[in-house]
Amino acid sequence: MSLELALRWTEILLGFAFVQQSLEHLKSHQNDRILFGLRLIFSVILMVGLQSQWVLLALVVISMLMLQRFQGPYNGGSDRMGLLILFCLTLAHFMPTLQLKELAFGYLGIQLVLSYFMAGWVKVVNPEWRRGQALQDVFAFSAYPVSLSLRGWAQRPQNLFYMSWAVMLFELVFPLTLLTQYSLYMGLGIAAAFHFSNACLFGLNRFFWVWIAAYPSIIWFQERFF
Repeated sequence: MSLELALRWTEILLGFAFVQQSLEHLKSHQNDRILFGLRLIFSVILMVGLQSQWVLLALVVISMLMLQRFQGPYNGGSDRMGLLILFCLTLAHFMPTLQLKELAFGYLGIQLVLSYFMAGWVKVVNPEWRRGQALQDVFAFSAYPVSLSLRGWAQRPQNLFYMSWAVMLFELVFPLTLLTQYSLYMGLGIAAAFHFSNACLFGLNRFFWVWIAAYPSIIWFQERFF
């Protein structure tokens, strides 16, 4: 995958993720509607591919206003990943040389790999995750499950123990998927399925599209440097 193609796919996927997020706020406070309405318009333009570098710069300005409005990334990890992708894309467009463009875009790919590895590391050093208790508590007590019937999974501690270790081991070994193109595609497919299952089970739909938007960067990075 060429750098230009990877950048274009990232723009399309990020624009789609931002459109989805913006639509959630069109019935909120008037000031928020204006802010997210502008974000929606520029995100659609980004997907179309018109004047991408200036559209990205406009989205950066809007994102800064949103950070001020909500005193930070109001939706946690998905917003932080969206900002990371947006900033790396913008830098890649405005950098004066090919090497600097690759550096900006490659940084996004490295951060994507680290996001999985660090998530696994935080879990594996936690005794509750190693015992499967953390996942059991999620199903039993948290407000996340989209169906009350899913809370019954909390009564299956052995299954949740195996699920916990499957998630932790996958996240910890994810950097090894960079060794070959085949292993990377397999790893990204499993990761996408993981995010999709979280969206279905817990309603965490924001994470699915915004993490998918970063996948072209790691595909390009693997082909470029391995």
